[in-house]
Amino acid sequence: MSNPVPPHRPDPRPPRRRDRHGRGMRGPLAPPQVPLAMSRADAFDDLVRDSVDRLERQWPQLAGVEFVVQEVPPAPAAEDGTTDGWIDGWADGPDSVPLGRYAAARDGRPDRIVVYRRPIELRAKTRDDRALLVHEVVVEQVAELLGLAPESIDPRYGQD
Repeated sequence: MSNPVPPHRPDPRPPRRRDRHGRGMRGPLAPPQVPLAMSRADAFDDLVRDSVDRLERQWPQLAGVEFVVQEVPPAPAAEDGTTDGWIDGWADGPDSVPLGRYAAARDGRPDRIVVYRRPIELRAKTRDDRALLVHEVVVEQVAELLGLAPESIDPRYGQD
């Protein structure tokens, strides 16, 4: 006896997204050219990139430096080696969360400057404040890398 129902074959097309009330498929809320379409992390990356580009024009030795953005700094270890006392682990107390750091080249890795996004965003009230603070952090870390004062890296450092 033969089976009159053919076997079920999966649909090769991708699953269809909601087409609510026959109005068509949903698209992006904003075109990719407008600032609304850019995430906060992408906007922050652009601020760091702009600051680095500005400094690389004056300091060509920065071409080999790796600039990285991380969300938050790692929790420092307590005196006993654990990370459970992380607030006490920062040198100047809980109000001194680092905004960036410099790591010297080692094991074939280039010099690295890390900028921490969340602590900077929490301290800056406006986009202009954020851009200024990002630039100051990058200048401070470059100054540490080159062994110079931040004012010699960027003469406008510290001025509002």
